[in-house]
Amino acid sequence: MTPRSVLRYETWTLQPDREPDAEPVLYAMQCAVDGEASPTSEDFAEPQDWVLRHCGQNPSHHTYREVITRPWRTWRQT
Repeated sequence: MTPRSVLRYETWTLQPDREPDAEPVLYAMQCAVDGEASPTSEDFAEPQDWVLRHCGQNPSHHTYREVITRPWRTWRQT
């Protein structure tokens, strides 16, 4: 008996998950100078406040990264 394969090509869609039960979008900021990071929060104002405190305590730290955790979902198109 010879092995046989069946291939089926399908179209999938990928998009941010905006369903009512989706995980929340989370925000954080990270200092690019020393790697310290703010706590994550659903409210961007909290990481932003952390940046202002951090640069106030470290006047030479001027560069930061925004870290966003956003839930995504996929589904097969029929």
